[in-house]
Amino acid sequence: MQFQNKVAVITGAASGIGAACARNFAARGARVVVADLNADGAAKVAGEIGGLGVACDVGQEADVDRLIAAAEEAYGPVDIMFNNAGVATGSDPLSTDIAVWQAQWQVNVMAHVYAVRAVLPGMLERGSGYLIHTASMAGILTSHGNLPYAATKHAVVGLAEWLSITYHDKGIRTSLLAPLGVRTPMLGDTDSPFARNAAGPIKEPEEVAEMVAGAVEDERFLILTDEIARTWMSFKDNDLERWLTGMRRLQAKIESELEA
Repeated sequence: MQFQNKVAVITGAASGIGAACARNFAARGARVVVADLNADGAAKVAGEIGGLGVACDVGQEADVDRLIAAAEEAYGPVDIMFNNAGVATGSDPLSTDIAVWQAQWQVNVMAHVYAVRAVLPGMLERGSGYLIHTASMAGILTSHGNLPYAATKHAVVGLAEWLSITYHDKGIRTSLLAPLGVRTPMLGDTDSPFARNAAGPIKEPEEVAEMVAGAVEDERFLILTDEIARTWMSFKDNDLERWLTGMRRLQAKIESELEA
């Protein structure tokens, strides 16, 4: 799909990957709706690109419905729905409160469902549309330290695969973004034990935005931000027991560095 004159809605777009993609898509000719819980940040990015900024709590279906209604009122039917907003609160299953699990489930998974429910009927009627879902390599391989994040991102991977299988032949394209380390507020300290040992080479949001745009134009499903991710995926596919052993060793190393 080409971006010229397409209507694109991007959640979590006040900063990081979302903001970089908003600028990139707009530069390619798209009319971009910048959505974020941070209303001022959304308005700022929208002002830079001549787009529409909308305050939105993506964990609430009514808010997502209002977002899509605002986009359609301003620009017309949504061609590209980029479900990018996410949170990474939480830790292990014993110390993470159930309320944290529920909040992360709402933002990391149900927000995608709400958006699909809002835009998919129109896309199917028109016979075209594009759904982009930000997961993480944590959703393909897993992650150290944060169980709710790993579990919810696995759910996003399953959701995106199902949508691609079910609706591709009906004209709906789907892409899954699975980044490694990207210099965003979510990653935090890039010199932390996690970032040094498990996040891989740190990319800039603008690099990732270019990868996302290229994948949309090529209509490719999986978007990886570094070739090392493919190597790690092959380790898991080829010998799961050996991969698990290696991940346990890496967990022990991270814990040791955190205690030092």
